[in-house]
Amino acid sequence: MTITPTIQSTLMRYHREILEEMRGALQRASDAATSSEATETFDFYAYMRYHLGWVDTAFSPVASNPGKLWRSTLLLLAYEAAGANGLTNDGDTLTDNGYLSSALPAAAALELTHNFTLIHDDIEDGDVERRHRATLWKLWGVPKAINTGDGMFALARLALWKVVDRGVEPAIAVRLATVLDYACLVIAEGQYLDISFEDQRTISVAAYLDMIRRKTAQLMACSAEMGAILGTRDEEIIARLRSFGEAIGIAFQVRDDMLGVWASSAESGKTAAGDIYRRKKSLPILHALEHADPQDQRILQVYTQETPVTRQQVDEVLAIFTRTATKAYCCDFLAAQCQLAHSALANVPRHQNTVASRALDDMETLVHFVEETCEG
Repeated sequence: MTITPTIQSTLMRYHREILEEMRGALQRASDAATSSEATETFDFYAYMRYHLGWVDTAFSPVASNPGKLWRSTLLLLAYEAAGANGLTNDGDTLTDNGYLSSALPAAAALELTHNFTLIHDDIEDGDVERRHRATLWKLWGVPKAINTGDGMFALARLALWKVVDRGVEPAIAVRLATVLDYACLVIAEGQYLDISFEDQRTISVAAYLDMIRRKTAQLMACSAEMGAILGTRDEEIIARLRSFGEAIGIAFQVRDDMLGVWASSAESGKTAAGDIYRRKKSLPILHALEHADPQDQRILQVYTQETPVTRQQVDEVLAIFTRTATKAYCCDFLAAQCQLAHSALANVPRHQNTVASRALDDMETLVHFVEETCEG
């Protein structure tokens, strides 16, 4: 009997393996610093462990809260879907995942890279909480947080080179590093655009979509591409899986934008219409601004006033969203991105083994999870 994969099982499938690889990378660096008698660097690595959710503010171990590991999981799924470089076969069982060894350093590098960007984003955005805990800069100051992020960026690259020790050809390792470095550059471009938007009175929908394609979708595309490069030498499959990553990355951001406006408190665990209260310039508000009647342009006042947004103003903004059919636009755009993701997967050959087939099914599950945002 075929068991339909769930989003929980998909995201939790390789949590343990990814975290073990990340812990190993951090421990090797920490041990090297200690062996050189630089014991005063203990806190430096403890800050990293805190941000990653492994220790508390006293640096005592806690139940790990590393986040969902979307990107590193996607890398491993793409690796499997592309054929895992021929390391799996019809006889493999779904509980035997030794073939993952050569891909895990790349998955760890990807997750460490993502967390480096989060440390810096928290500083640049002034966010005081992440994953229900105080952010690094809020606890230990901006200079130490910047330095910790820089260290995690370097650690990510060191983690990646471990693929060579796991049997990956040096030329492939260099290609992986190039793909990841380029992604980091594009992400920085996207963050620059996002920061610059804060000082702009009007931002077009097209400009916003270009920004999230760089800032958010780039690392998802990179994840799928790196996994595919490790899994196959077929350039068409690599390109298709990268396209999947980009499409699902954009879709995830649009999903977040929609939940920030229309999700109830019970659904999101946050304040309903929280993005309006925070005056976040997300896709719904930008679409509404482009399509609002002149009398509705007062919405700009809400986003430029110095006083807090009131409940009445939130209701007025939501009414404008209704008049401009903004939710329908967002749903149509989300559906189009999901269709691109489905099409990319449909063009990936299904290898005749359980591992590759399950990976493609799991990737379809990710798409269905996003599509549910507009159902009902």
